[in-house]
Amino acid sequence: MNPIVSIIMGSTSDLPIMEKAAKLLDEMEIPFEMNALSAHRTPQEVEDFAKNAEGRGVKVIIAGAGMAAALPGVIAASTTLPVIGVPIKGMLDGLDAMLSIIQMPPGIPVATVGVNGAQNAGILALEMLALSDEGLAQKLKAYKEGLKEKIVKANADLAKVEYKYKVN
Repeated sequence: MNPIVSIIMGSTSDLPIMEKAAKLLDEMEIPFEMNALSAHRTPQEVEDFAKNAEGRGVKVIIAGAGMAAALPGVIAASTTLPVIGVPIKGMLDGLDAMLSIIQMPPGIPVATVGVNGAQNAGILALEMLALSDEGLAQKLKAYKEGLKEKIVKANADLAKVEYKYKVN
């Protein structure tokens, strides 16, 4: 089994955030890989990874980074694969990481989700893959329907909560 999604993080300290994407991909039965690569400490390895990912069958890359969040952009500079950036909260509540990821020069786009939004990065990767995989598209539709059902149940539970002045 070869990975079709690659999850890359700047260091293993990012795992508690990035594993949200991994859990979703695992649930959807999508082969993926996870690696730690640093744009600043292992720049050659990052470039080699990005240049060789497509040849290994990877179709989407999810890259998470905090603080000086260059990793997603450095990867995007060396591949034509879609790269989804996950800004990881560190300094400035993750705003610094988010701005580093979204402010890419013309020609080097990085799709960017919210701070610590690895689950949404996983969903976005699934949506990209589902464009050419009807089975995955159906799984994704069922997943999103499940999100709706959670809110319907939450409202039913809230209806049972009583307060003196609550009118619903």
